[in-house]
Amino acid sequence: MGHDWWMGDDRWMGESLPQPQVADEGGDAPDGGDPQGTPYEWYQRAVGLLASGNPDAAAVLLDRLRETDPSSTSVLEALARAQFDRKRYDLAADAFGDLVDRAPAEDYAHYGLGMSLWRLQRFPEARDHLAMAFVMRPERSEYGQALAQVKATLRARAEGGLPLEGPIST
Repeated sequence: MGHDWWMGDDRWMGESLPQPQVADEGGDAPDGGDPQGTPYEWYQRAVGLLASGNPDAAAVLLDRLRETDPSSTSVLEALARAQFDRKRYDLAADAFGDLVDRAPAEDYAHYGLGMSLWRLQRFPEARDHLAMAFVMRPERSEYGQALAQVKATLRARAEGGLPLEGPIST
């Protein structure tokens, strides 16, 4: 998978991007009913919104789609990515955690969960999931880089007598 959402790519911020041809930004029908098209089209639209830097609209559409097809791991992964991009790391961690439960051999699920936990300052848990992702796919340099950074944070906190989780109060 060629995911780059974790790198905080802000190239779309501030730019005016063309939106998909839908009734509104999230693809909802004008009367507030179901989004237009088939569930597959909803998914394609949501992934397009996510790729174009619109995770809020993607999350709305993916939430709707998840209600329709709660067993879809593709929808769950896209929703987790959207929540991460929205900086809703608690929701991203929940979604990636569900994905890890469903597909424990999926390196990307562990990576996404680790990245979300890192942002939540739950460093020991983040380390464990990032380590799992790195063991599964050592050729993914971003996995190793993230793991090294979390380990460095844990080491610095331990050496400084600081808590291993949560914010540091001054």
